[in-house]
Amino acid sequence: MTWSEMQPLLSQGIIDTLYMVLWSTLVSVAVGLPLGVLLVLTDKGGLLRNVAVNKVVGVVVNIGRSLPFIVLLIALIPFTTLVVGTFIGPSAMIVPLAIGAIPFFARLVETAVREVDHGLVEAAQAMGGGVPTVVFKVLLPQALPSLISSVTTTFIVLIGYSAMAGAVGGGGLGSVAISYGYQRFETQFMLATVVILVLLVTVVQLLGDAAVRLLARRGRTS
Repeated sequence: MTWSEMQPLLSQGIIDTLYMVLWSTLVSVAVGLPLGVLLVLTDKGGLLRNVAVNKVVGVVVNIGRSLPFIVLLIALIPFTTLVVGTFIGPSAMIVPLAIGAIPFFARLVETAVREVDHGLVEAAQAMGGGVPTVVFKVLLPQALPSLISSVTTTFIVLIGYSAMAGAVGGGGLGSVAISYGYQRFETQFMLATVVILVLLVTVVQLLGDAAVRLLARRGRTS
């Protein structure tokens, strides 16, 4: 296969991959962020200590994290079809990608929030700050560099997940690699897909690291 024949297929694969990963990352952050904060707040010594809630949320998150993505992908086919109307294509893959990443991101958020100096929380409480004030004025701003790093890690993980989604007709670079590289024995096509994936991960990691350094520098200045 010539480069002129490969180029449109690879270009569409990149577009589909970024489409799936961007939307699933947004959903993962929107759901995983409050879950992670809730795990901290309801834990022992938390502002909203509640053993029952903490255990239930913790078990749900652990179950979600323990399932291999390819198993989750297949198990969610009926649910994905119910939500999207189909279980193939980039739009359909957003559902299992997001569900697979939510518990992963929630644990990263939990770790990031726990790293915040407890003295700052106590100071905010001493000044009359309630739970919303502590969360939005202390915990999240102080944990922001770590949270950005967590988003970067989740995005990169989802790039890998999206490649696996290609095994069940999910589209993206994974589907291109399987359909044209593996099944047709086009070695150069497979190599091009691998190189593109490596470049995507590298660019995302560099951007994430730059954002973290910038936020950390601003934090030290302030």
